[in-house]
Amino acid sequence: MKIAHFLLFILTLVLLNCDFKSSNDEYVIAKVNNDVLLQSELMQKIPPQQFALADSAQIMRDYTQQWIMDRILLQEAYRLRIHREKEVMDKINELTEDYILQISKDYITKELNPDVTVSIDEARDYYQENKDNFLLNERFIRFRFFKTNSLNEASRARQELLRGSDWENVVRSYALQPEYTLDHSERFWPITRAASDSPIMNRYLQRIGLSEISVIEKVGNEYHFVQLLEEKPKGEHPDLEWLLSEIQQWLLLEKKRTSFKSYQQNLYLQAEANNEIEIKLPN
Repeated sequence: MKIAHFLLFILTLVLLNCDFKSSNDEYVIAKVNNDVLLQSELMQKIPPQQFALADSAQIMRDYTQQWIMDRILLQEAYRLRIHREKEVMDKINELTEDYILQISKDYITKELNPDVTVSIDEARDYYQENKDNFLLNERFIRFRFFKTNSLNEASRARQELLRGSDWENVVRSYALQPEYTLDHSERFWPITRAASDSPIMNRYLQRIGLSEISVIEKVGNEYHFVQLLEEKPKGEHPDLEWLLSEIQQWLLLEKKRTSFKSYQQNLYLQAEANNEIEIKLPN
């Protein structure tokens, strides 16, 4: 329905504004004097997730109206020559230089490191050499988070687990989202984030012992219970497998930063050799 509203809105604009076209034949959604808002520009301004939350046509009308108001105000600012005031021009120049600096850093870093990589072995070596710097800042746990549509299914699943039935078979027989439930139970979670969408289950996880299964609780239209499987206390070393991808990413950034600093230092030395730098600090 929301997509239909969106298409209807576009069709209405096309029919009512058939002479609104840009030089590249794009539809112009709105015009304020010589400023135009293209359909493609409007779609880039609207976060896609907003279309899932409200009427698409209304969202586009709101964004279009806001664009019109902004252009009117901006054109008035130019008419008043606010942009020519020294304070404003200084700020514009500062922002422009800051932006160009950031873009140049990104561009040069990319050009300097087209093929740089960090291997798994490099990440493992770094972890072993700096192991004492990797300590858990809170308790981590591995647990089973079981959700069903009915109390009867939750009770049967809980009883089968208490009798030692195979976890995967129980999940595939009763659980909502079986694949997610199985994957979830293989990971360790910080206790503050464990079962975060069900606070009452989080409280059970903070109290129950290893292998213990909580009671069943109704949460919304679902029935939940949890079982604690493993724990790692605060201050213990985490498993290396948890950190490998993060260490690889961090080492990759470090390599890029190092090469950029070296490039920047060479630029400085070259400018210094060409007598392009003068420093006159006050005494």
